[in-house]
Amino acid sequence: MRDDGVQGVAAMGELSGDEAKALAGSLRRLLQLSANLVERDGDAAPLIARVREHLGCDLSQVLSVATRFEAWEHVNLHRGVDAYLAAHTPDAEWFGVGGQHRGHEDIMGMLLAARHSMAYELGAADYATAAVGPEESVEVVQLGLVPTTAPDGTPVLVGIRGTNDYAPPMCRLEVLAADRAAARAVGGEIERLMREHDAFRRQVLSFGVSEHRGNELVTFLPRPSLEPDDVVLPDGVLDSIEQHVVGIAEHSERLLAAGQHLKRGLLLHGPPGTGKTHTVRYLMSRLRDCTVILLTGQAMRLIGQAAALARRLQPSMIVVEDVDLVAMDRGFAAGPTNPLLFTLLDAMDGVGADADVTFVLTTNRADELERALADRPGRIDLAVEVPRPDADGRLRLLRLYGRGVDLRADLGPVVEATEGVTASFIKELLRRAVLEAVRADGAGGVPVVGDELADVARAMADERLSLTNVLLGGQPGPAGPPGAAPFGPVPEPGTVNRGYYTFG
Repeated sequence: MRDDGVQGVAAMGELSGDEAKALAGSLRRLLQLSANLVERDGDAAPLIARVREHLGCDLSQVLSVATRFEAWEHVNLHRGVDAYLAAHTPDAEWFGVGGQHRGHEDIMGMLLAARHSMAYELGAADYATAAVGPEESVEVVQLGLVPTTAPDGTPVLVGIRGTNDYAPPMCRLEVLAADRAAARAVGGEIERLMREHDAFRRQVLSFGVSEHRGNELVTFLPRPSLEPDDVVLPDGVLDSIEQHVVGIAEHSERLLAAGQHLKRGLLLHGPPGTGKTHTVRYLMSRLRDCTVILLTGQAMRLIGQAAALARRLQPSMIVVEDVDLVAMDRGFAAGPTNPLLFTLLDAMDGVGADADVTFVLTTNRADELERALADRPGRIDLAVEVPRPDADGRLRLLRLYGRGVDLRADLGPVVEATEGVTASFIKELLRRAVLEAVRADGAGGVPVVGDELADVARAMADERLSLTNVLLGGQPGPAGPPGAAPFGPVPEPGTVNRGYYTFG
């Protein structure tokens, strides 16, 4: 004889279609009733109970107002929420959502799932680490909720959802409340506080791209500390750069009052290794209250985001290195025009003339640049050549890079032997000379560099090291007859000390 369970299965097998549908409907209603009973039982569903008790309504009446931000804004989102809590509910405590597969749902979705299937439960908030400076980081909420109130006293829950491995690289603010207007008011105030407490302001930032899902990254860099004597340029060139970039920043209020625009563009061009990046570093050091955003390589595709960030954090400076990679003149292009060129032009135009934003572009090939960069005022207002140093410049560079060294060399022969080289070459020359001095004298202390410095210069000029010469800014070709410049022909007159010129 079969047991009751087997008999029940057999009976179900004999049900008609309508009877099976009716049975399925009954089972579904039973499950729904069970879920509702569990939801009403605070001990059985503490997560739902916590939400319901604070908001004072059933979960079915809760509205969610969500705002998404770029992944790099996570630290600012956390700061905005912290500032809001400090003003309204300083003693509020975060709680979290526990359970598996949390990467697939937003916060409201997890609460609804917890109500119906017990898939999620009350837990502790999850935390992550985010940078707020070159050497400083803080904890930020990765996934959590915190009870607080709207400005009018309406109870709300504020949730933060950081980036995760199962969704696009964005962070998310969710405000839960029974009243949509209250939720929107809280979200708007948090966004305002995000900007007031922005961690990026007055920082040096570098945009980058991660190979992981194309994730955009923002990295904090230390701000250089350079003096005018640390920059070796032809007479008057550094003064012209400072007047154009720094001078406008120092007199921004009076310029605006006089109806003049603040946005400006600077192009630094010249051979590799002559000091273009070094000059940019000096400007970073000079403008200590300025937010600096660096773009290079693949990160150039983020020029639109960088321009928006620069406008928000003005006074600011956007540095685009090797701009010829994306802004080659369309007459040189063998194939379709690089779409990043139009993105760059749109970004430079879209910032607004009243914005205290400087675009600094560097290139080794100014002759190949798209003329549209200069055709409209406010894109590039000043172009400055950073040339190979003349004899006086090479002497100053030798003394600059020889600081910290007991330099006893006769520098005249070294200056003569390095005609046509760049600043980076002279820097490497001093490094090699110091290395040889350290190897020769193992006693320690300050290295002593004597007349062997000229021998090192001649060795570096050896034809066998022609590739090294080129990489360090020298020119290819044989050393030439005795007494000739060891790096081949010197640039034609007019290209070395041309200094600067203006567009427009």
